[in-house]
Amino acid sequence: MAVDASNALLSWYAVDKRRLPWRTEAGERADPYRVWLSEVMLQQTTVAAVRPYFEKFTARWPSVEALAAAPEAEVMAAWAGLGYYARARNLIACARTVAGAHGGRFPDNEEALRKLPGVGRYTAAAIAAIAFGRRAVVVDANVERVVSRLFAVEAPLPGARETLYELTDSVTPGEGAGDFAQAMMDLGSAICTPRAPECGRCPLAPVCQARARGEQERFPVKAAKAPKPRRTGTAYWLEHDGRVLLVRRPAKGLLGGMLALPTEEAPAAAAWREAGAIDHVFTHFALTMRLLCAETDSPPEGEWHAVERLEEAGLPTLFARLAARGAEWRANPPLALGGEGF
Repeated sequence: MAVDASNALLSWYAVDKRRLPWRTEAGERADPYRVWLSEVMLQQTTVAAVRPYFEKFTARWPSVEALAAAPEAEVMAAWAGLGYYARARNLIACARTVAGAHGGRFPDNEEALRKLPGVGRYTAAAIAAIAFGRRAVVVDANVERVVSRLFAVEAPLPGARETLYELTDSVTPGEGAGDFAQAMMDLGSAICTPRAPECGRCPLAPVCQARARGEQERFPVKAAKAPKPRRTGTAYWLEHDGRVLLVRRPAKGLLGGMLALPTEEAPAAAAWREAGAIDHVFTHFALTMRLLCAETDSPPEGEWHAVERLEEAGLPTLFARLAARGAEWRANPPLALGGEGF
């Protein structure tokens, strides 16, 4: 199956591959910086969401040295809205490591790549294969789905991950591993989708065991998910003279290093009023964050931002939504009092 699968997939990819801003045309050499940046951004995030961020980052910081020299606050603000903010902190650390310890050149093998901040098995394999032409086994969620169907793997995820890695290894060619990895990702994104896969268009259909059984949508098998715990918290919108108080969150922890509304305690004695609540889901828990709003004539020291230009502050999604609620409160002030951090 290995040769048939890889040849069929590479032939399909040569014609039908997606045109993406981080990809090169046939015969062109990939830029390791752009490959690395795109792979970090694409972790747990869709191509549609990543594309404008990638284009903005590469226009502003066209090389790893430029990104390494950028102030951390500017990078975090540019990342705002893309989520999973530990990736942004690792991005900065990795850029500075490559620019400093490696003279601006990414290592060209998986072992050395995995020593870089924020670079795990998947990202190291993707960079090695796509940027440097190394034979590497690249397995993301799309690849897991394709391979689980190709071999009708009955073991459930996440426990089946090592089995899926080994099976992907068995079909990865010695030459063209970068194109093969990207072809697998494209196949999972466009054809071998979670629901209603288009098997009639799939180059692997003749050798797909799930299709032969007529059970494509049953794979990959997944273990039942435990419900996410729910937390609660309170954020504070303190306004003075058309400006709102923001704080920078601690470097480590949830939304580390990002600008946000204060959350741990009321930033000033004021007539705090209820402005509703926002529900937000993080990877490991769900959060209900209530918003208290007030105006003050005695502003405490801190970072004050014009309400009309608050989108320029680069607030993460949760706090951008809370800020929108605060802006609504300005027009229609409501009720009274409270506090609790998260």
